[in-house]
Formats: sequence, C-alpha cells, structure tokens
Amino acid sequence: MRLTDYTDFSLRVLIYLSVRPSGLSTIQEISDAYGISKNHLMKIVQQLGELGWVETVRGRNGGLRAAERTHSLTIGEVVRKTESDFALVNCFTEGQGRRGCVIEPACRLKGVFAAARDAFLAELDKHTVGELAKPASELARILNIVPIAPVVPYAHEQN
Repeated sequence: MRLTDYTDFSLRVLIYLSVRPSGLSTIQEISDAYGISKNHLMKIVQQLGELGWVETVRGRNGGLRAAERTHSLTIGEVVRKTESDFALVNCFTEGQGRRGCVIEPACRLKGVFAAARDAFLAELDKHTVGELAKPASELARILNIVPIAPVVPYAHEQN
C-alpha cells in the first residue's frame, strides 16, 4: 500500500511540532527543515488545524504548535483522515466509471485485499504521533530546531 505525499507531509508536520519543546513554529521553518514546498504545507496545516490537531496563532509573532491531543493521535487516525482512497483494487470502488470484473461474484481476492488493508491500519493504530517524536533531542538536531530560551526577567540591582 502506498500513502500519498499529503499524508506523509501531514505526519511530518505533526512530528515537527511535537518535537519542538516550546514556542511557535512557522510553515517556512517546517518547509526548510524537510525541503517541502511551503504551498503544499499551507494546505496541509489548514486541514490539520480544522481537525484540531494543530493550533494556529495569527499575527506578527504568530505560528503553529501541536494541540494537546496531538501527541496521543494514532498514526492510523492521521492516515484515515488524510488519505482519500483506500481502494486497493478496482472492485473496491463503487458507482459508475468502474469496470466490472468477470470473476467478481466468486472472487475471494477482494476479501484478501480488504483483510490486508485492515491489518495495515490496525498496525498504524498501535503507534502515536508522540512515539514518533522520540528521541526528541535527536530529531530536533536533525531538523535544526533550536530550543527557545526561557525569558528571564531583568533584575535591577539595589543600592
């Protein structure tokens, strides 16, 4: 089974945001880290935001961050929401425009493919975005994610 770039990039965005220890990330930073088109990422981030998996902050200092529940999302959930077609073979599709198969009434192949698809998704359901974001320090280094230093209030000396 082959997943689309859309799903691949969606997972990459979620991993990137999960690895970032604090602060906001920009689409440009994610694009640069992975070498992915910023235009592709804009569409993906919009959908991830609509799904409630990414929080977006508008404005001059805006950006993106993983929503709280993102770390517990299963990879299967992400794949189901980002893939549009799980029809492994033509007989899975319904409606007009589909060529019928002469052996379809007695064919067992469709059931084999359905079981394989279900097993594939079941395996993906065993793993979470949070798991994929580990080891965070190594992934952060590879993705060139710079930790954001905490703001320390300036203390005035008293005489």
